[in-house]
Amino acid sequence: MIVSLRTAILVIAALTGASVAPAKVNPTTEPLIAEGSKNLPVPVASALLPTEESPDLLSAPNSDPLAPVADEGDDADDMAKGATLAETVASLRSSDPGSRELECLAGAIYFESKSESLQGQLAVGHVIANRADSGRFPSSYCGVVFQRSQFSFVRGHSLPYIPRSSRDWQEAVAIAKIVDAGLYSSPVGKAMFFHARRVSPGWRLTRVATLGNHIFYR
Repeated sequence: MIVSLRTAILVIAALTGASVAPAKVNPTTEPLIAEGSKNLPVPVASALLPTEESPDLLSAPNSDPLAPVADEGDDADDMAKGATLAETVASLRSSDPGSRELECLAGAIYFESKSESLQGQLAVGHVIANRADSGRFPSSYCGVVFQRSQFSFVRGHSLPYIPRSSRDWQEAVAIAKIVDAGLYSSPVGKAMFFHARRVSPGWRLTRVATLGNHIFYR
């Protein structure tokens, strides 16, 4: 079969036209950019650059929306920062220690030093804590307080009556919380023993400090 040159050209033109036919465009479709508009699209990289209206979000702290928000109350030390011992005690005063262990610690502070200054009470509280951490005494506040023949106010395994609405008790509770949380360092270092200044037991221990009506040793 002989195909004329004219026929071949017409067939090729028909096939080529079918493969590159332009897509149909709806004449009512709005263009992506209005004709004559000066607001050209901004490249993605440029959109991330800081401007006066839009700060640098990439370098700003906590720019990650999934990042945890810092809780100012998480760190116990924050309570003591910039506050005097008296101010912190005032903020923590309570008739309820919140636990048996803190009740034992507050009880020792109350009965041994309720007539002392806040620093003196803090020192007594730290002696209890130092003993509990030493490995030489029971490892809990209650164990230290109720250890046999250590504190004269102890009656068996219970504390004597305490007027819990009194300011002295509430301050002892506050001091106990401060000692337990480590908000203020011990004014008598690592002392683990003390006695009233009016007595002289003749201990062969290293004397650390005298504070108020007590002498402290380690």
